[in-house]
Amino acid sequence: MKTAFTCLATTAIFCSAAFGQPGFEMADVHVSPHSKNPTMRVGKVRAGQFEIRTATMLDLISVAYEINPANIAGGPSWIETDRFDVIAKVPANTANETLKLMLQKLLADRFQLVAHNDNKSMNAYVLTAGKHPLVKQGDGSAPGGCEPQTSDYTDTINGSFLCHNVTMAEFAQTLQTYPRPPVRSYIGANPVRDLTGLQGVWDFHIKWTGRGLLTSAGSDGITLFDALDKQLGLKLDLQKTPIPVIVVDSVNQKPTDNLPGVSAKLPPLPTEFEVADIKLSRPGTQANLQIQPGGRIDARGVSLKDLVQFAWNIDYDDMLAGLKSITDQHYDIVAKAPNGEPADDDSLGLMVRALLIDRFKLTTHFEDQPVNVYALVAVSPSAAASKLKKADASNRSGCKYTGGAAGAASALLRVNVCQNVTMSQFADWLQVARNQARTYMDHPIVDATGIDGNRDFTLTFSGFLAFQTNGGGRGGDGQAAGVTAASDPNGAIPLGEALEKQLGLKLELRKQPMPVLVIDHMEQKPTDN
Repeated sequence: MKTAFTCLATTAIFCSAAFGQPGFEMADVHVSPHSKNPTMRVGKVRAGQFEIRTATMLDLISVAYEINPANIAGGPSWIETDRFDVIAKVPANTANETLKLMLQKLLADRFQLVAHNDNKSMNAYVLTAGKHPLVKQGDGSAPGGCEPQTSDYTDTINGSFLCHNVTMAEFAQTLQTYPRPPVRSYIGANPVRDLTGLQGVWDFHIKWTGRGLLTSAGSDGITLFDALDKQLGLKLDLQKTPIPVIVVDSVNQKPTDNLPGVSAKLPPLPTEFEVADIKLSRPGTQANLQIQPGGRIDARGVSLKDLVQFAWNIDYDDMLAGLKSITDQHYDIVAKAPNGEPADDDSLGLMVRALLIDRFKLTTHFEDQPVNVYALVAVSPSAAASKLKKADASNRSGCKYTGGAAGAASALLRVNVCQNVTMSQFADWLQVARNQARTYMDHPIVDATGIDGNRDFTLTFSGFLAFQTNGGGRGGDGQAAGVTAASDPNGAIPLGEALEKQLGLKLELRKQPMPVLVIDHMEQKPTDN
């Protein structure tokens, strides 16, 4: 039976809101504003309000049921592309487990989410043990876990875990969910499954080199795969294997309407700091921003340009005009957010904006101006058509980094699979901050391919850092974006070459009118504290 998570299957980890499950007192659910760098932000309960912003349906299910997105299957094509904001009223001391139950009820009530548990054969990294594993049996005397060891980091090592009393299943889960590049650059969006057969808990220490550091590390570098093999006697291989998943049977793209007046009844985001101290930085102060407990924001050595770009979420210098009114002077700012709670990026940006307007007398406006953009174009319509296959409409829309082969020779290559995407969606994906493609870009990207419909394709390339030692640079001189060098003998492939050879596309520098933030006036000396 398919139902909105009504105690499904024999391993019933879901229970439905239909049987007394707690719900939010009220909730505002709406489509998120468009962003070039969309990332889900989950806030803590503050002032009786709980927020999830810029979240896909996949994100919402992942948070509600505490399951990795890689273990969610099925669903309509938009499940990974459409984004929503959820702003809800809750009691001040609501526990995290209760919040998840409330979100589960919201998904069932407002989106009519229907799903079930299953096993599905899919690409996953499988962890196995060799004949002589090099891990020590744990004593089980204390709770287990794997902790990053930053003290181990060197010019050639930027990944390290010290694990104590962990099961192999827990270690596999750590590899799957650890968000930092030294692991994520190898695992990508793939699940990790434990098939070692090793029972009990284990102690071990592992050190390795992240993909981005392998070029400069040279022979002193070691991939995550080799480190697992040589240091722990374990192997990690990408293969098809059955994985426990949640299968989304159906979900509505449009949520049911909010109750009348609900947005007015929810506390608004804070828009101003409670207090702020501003002073000139000492010469040579390194730029740094820290958000500390108690809602304290400590920024050192930040320029007015940096502050303006952060406050208005501007990624490229071209999108900001009137810079002559901004000097190279840097400032130290110590401020406190309202309610003593750390601010998320949205509310912190609004607070910085209010600070600039109040203390530096900043005035601005938006207007369309011709700016440098990278136009994504087809080398020839026939070449692109032969490489960009018409999409299987049953697939979810989106591009995913899926990792690469385990061998060291391919460690610099990033394999990205795009399914059921338009060229406009692909252009947006190329400039998302967390993608390696973004490291090549110094201008916005616009779709000018003229290719309609949705497409399936794979793009394999190397990050920009793989070419820095070879004198490569960004394509700001009218050539295609990215390094201009050909494939490197070490196996690295620049983005520009990958686009042309693999997809029949290229990036051309051109002028195009775009909305630009214009600084009309800004004082160099802030008003007194």
